[in-house]
Amino acid sequence: MTHPIELTIEEPLPGAYVWQLLETDDQGTHPRVLRRAFEPAESYELALSSGQRALQSEIRQRAPHGTGAP
Repeated sequence: MTHPIELTIEEPLPGAYVWQLLETDDQGTHPRVLRRAFEPAESYELALSSGQRALQSEIRQRAPHGTGAP
């Protein structure tokens, strides 16, 4: 069974946006940080784009080999 993964964007300082991937248990509770940006991005859009790439990478790593998943 796979656990839900959520992409969040935070702004810990004005103009500094950080993405993180949170993995939860089967009920969607008890989130833990799976991956996080090394450095903040200058805009929400840049952080979102980077976070989406990280999420896609995580999905590819977890996909069973040979399924033809993109």
